[in-house]
Amino acid sequence: MGRQVPAGVPATRWSFQPRPGNQLGQLRPASLPASDLHGAGEPRTRPPGRCKSLLRTFAFCAPCWQRQDAFQTLAEAAWSAQRRFPGESGAPPFYTGILSGSTDCLPRGSCELKAASDFKPNILPIMADDLGIGDLGCYGNDTLRTPNIDRLAKEGVKLTQHLAAAPLCTPSRAAFLTGRHSFRSGMEATNGYRALQWNGGSGGLPQNETTFARILQQHGYTTGLIGKWHQGVNCESRTDHCHHPLNHGFDYFYGMPFTLINDCQPSKPPEVDATTRAKLRLYTQVMALGILTLAAGKTSGLISVSWKLVVGAASLVFLFFASWYASFGFVRRWNCILMRNHEITEQPMVLERTAHQMLKEAVSYIERNKHGPFLLFVSLLHVHIPLVTTKQFLGKSRHGLYGDNVEEMDWLVGEILNAIEENGLKNTTFTYFTSDHGGHLDHGGQLGGWNGIYKGGKGMGGWEGGIRVPGIFRWPGVLPAGRVIDEPTSLMDVYPTVVQLGGGQVPRDRVMDSHSLLSLLQGATEHSDHEFLFHYCGDSLHVARWHQKDGGRLWKVHYRTPQFQPQGAGACYGRGVCPCSGEGVTHHSPPLLFDLSRDPSEAQPLSPDSEPLFDAVIARVGEAVREHRKTLSQVPQQFSITNILWKPWLQPCCGTFPFCSCDKEGDSSLQTPGP
Repeated sequence: MGRQVPAGVPATRWSFQPRPGNQLGQLRPASLPASDLHGAGEPRTRPPGRCKSLLRTFAFCAPCWQRQDAFQTLAEAAWSAQRRFPGESGAPPFYTGILSGSTDCLPRGSCELKAASDFKPNILPIMADDLGIGDLGCYGNDTLRTPNIDRLAKEGVKLTQHLAAAPLCTPSRAAFLTGRHSFRSGMEATNGYRALQWNGGSGGLPQNETTFARILQQHGYTTGLIGKWHQGVNCESRTDHCHHPLNHGFDYFYGMPFTLINDCQPSKPPEVDATTRAKLRLYTQVMALGILTLAAGKTSGLISVSWKLVVGAASLVFLFFASWYASFGFVRRWNCILMRNHEITEQPMVLERTAHQMLKEAVSYIERNKHGPFLLFVSLLHVHIPLVTTKQFLGKSRHGLYGDNVEEMDWLVGEILNAIEENGLKNTTFTYFTSDHGGHLDHGGQLGGWNGIYKGGKGMGGWEGGIRVPGIFRWPGVLPAGRVIDEPTSLMDVYPTVVQLGGGQVPRDRVMDSHSLLSLLQGATEHSDHEFLFHYCGDSLHVARWHQKDGGRLWKVHYRTPQFQPQGAGACYGRGVCPCSGEGVTHHSPPLLFDLSRDPSEAQPLSPDSEPLFDAVIARVGEAVREHRKTLSQVPQQFSITNILWKPWLQPCCGTFPFCSCDKEGDSSLQTPGP
């Protein structure tokens, strides 16, 4: 691993070689031809006058090489110091003193050695939508082809106990972006609605929440989001964009302000508030039938009423119909839109070309900002229903349409990783891959994800299948390749991790629920910083998890569990997602107790007879829950009825409302690449 040596300059006698299992690596003598000093995928030419710092590797430039003897003296001193401290797990003296692990070419042509903390890597989080942990080859699937994500895991660190903070997209993503549970920002259910329903609603991520994008933006990063947002758009007018990504720390946005839903594809059954919509349609039909009966009775003389009454009743029925059909009758037009920054580019979306457009935007963003540092959050629309898949991938997998969509998603990830490598950014980019929560089981057959050995799925805040997700990190030369970590971690932990990498600080004026993963990923620490994790379904605490580090036990206490339908099934089939409270939930007293260190699939609940520590564990976890509840406070509820309801004056519109329609992308995007 290395960088190109300028023409006419001899190769150094020294190179940096990562040491497996050690976060620092080792400086060793080397005798390599200049042609071998290229990093994988890096171009052989660099922008004139510019040399990027590369953490724990040496990036050289001509002015530095002109003082090669001085550099060699420093390198030899570093090598000598490192030999004196061969067993150090932390930074050896040379790292913080003589040699920092990075060199910069300054405009004045001198060679200044800077501290490693000054280096800011590019940050590339990639989040799939509704992907099950069992859908990937690197997590045990041998029937779906995911070679690109598997390669990412092979070249980086894989977490096996990575946990979503919520089992649905809007709250999970709110927690991911803010590093704290979604209920702390009001982005959680209190009245049955568990996710935002409309672009034209007033709920969304509050402006007083600080995303990791905002902190990185303040520390010199160019910040971009491509793909799904689903954190709200407007507050008081259709152009205030108070919840928009550009008001939450992102410099650039291209994608859906909402999320993919069945309504985006006209041939699919309705999804947005489908139960309410069905009831309203039924009520309208019953009232219309009543009006027709009344009119027929009046015409035949069987009923003695005035025509004025008949017409008045008919007008009321029409107004009732118009009041709900104005929103539910145009869901595709209102919700399925694409935006570039503040401008709507497609209304409604042309789904068949969306994947290619997202990929083109991601690659273009990388190329435009390759001199970095940049944050690019790629929030994939795959693999959410309606599972829109291009023709090149249809019928290619062994698992129907869902499998086709997973394999297309993997190809998209591969193309983005290729763009990183082709622009010479692989070694300077901190890449992360995950899913927002577990796979969706309710669609059954081949239209839902697979969560491996874990019980439950999307919408279930307690069972592992709803919250255990892939967690893959790669940073060549810094994170050890092929490392597997079996410690409880959270999606929320990405927040302090990337903030630390970017040179920022986590907010101290609020409760945070996350811990930086850097020392764990690098192998400097053995255990996760989480002793207790609390898992909510809506605003109800369903589960508490205790990582008993000294004893190696991982206890999980269920206070509430959803009632699967039909009995004996593994999900709430026919309900969309399982409920969080009410008649469809069982309250357990005493709670259910599992030891995930011995029973990760939660197949056998423990009892006082089978587990001597049962009462002690329940008591200790109960104490932690009481302490946790002391951190809760009342905040405005973003999912309240008034915030959830569609409001015509808040509806984003391309053109004159209500005739909203445009396609500014053009037909060029219809060209779809092959697999």
